Amino acid sequence: MSPFVAEFIGTMMLVLFGNGVVANVVLARTKGNGSGWIVITAGWGIAVFVGAFCAGDFSGAHLNPAVTAAMLIAGKLPWSAGVSYCAAQMLGAITGAALVFLFYREHFKASDDAEGKLACFCTSPNIRNLPQAFFCEVVGTFALILPIFLIVTPSLTQGDVPADTDPTLGLGSLGYLTVGLLVFGIGLSLGGTTGYAINPARDLGPRLVHALWPIPGKRDSDWRYAWVPVVGPLVGGALAAIVYKLIA
Repeated sequence: MSPFVAEFIGTMMLVLFGNGVVANVVLARTKGNGSGWIVITAGWGIAVFVGAFCAGDFSGAHLNPAVTAAMLIAGKLPWSAGVSYCAAQMLGAITGAALVFLFYREHFKASDDAEGKLACFCTSPNIRNLPQAFFCEVVGTFALILPIFLIVTPSLTQGDVPADTDPTLGLGSLGYLTVGLLVFGIGLSLGGTTGYAINPARDLGPRLVHALWPIPGKRDSDWRYAWVPVVGPLVGGALAAIVYKLIA
């Protein structure tokens, strides 16, 4: 399987499971309605593990443009691969969000909460202070990517990619579980302010689906906020890569 297809499938599964658990909790008349934040954060941790497990052996399971950008800055991914990875992640996130809507379509119809419907696709701050929300997304993504770099084993080469630019991260199955637990922990500890997007594709792709699809009873897609979960994670990832290069 090509890295492009792997990133597409992995990110699609990430969003299907991750936004799926949000829909199960917030939409009306679901089995999981009202089950709360811990269920959402646990579901997102599992989503990361599933997506990473699907893609890991083929692309390194970045599943996140902030991870890809950090890998580029750290010199662990050929620059020629960056655009391909990010395009696959965006397309995968869009597809995953569309599947969530189709899966929960009857519950979208049954729900009157326009804010909850938006939350099934993308993030928003609980207190609307955009500079503070930006700071939270930077810190949350930094707390994701620096530990990923620190738990990576010295990577073996894959194909004709030099060892110092191996996109696979060298995590292995146990490492993907560790990253899933890391995302679970970030959600529990740092997710209460913005909903911890920590991934531009995971937020922007589904936001586009929310904007374009005829979802009954929806509100606007909050484009005034949309730059925060895109730029914040990219900055946080870049800072993590810079710190890693300084201490590695």
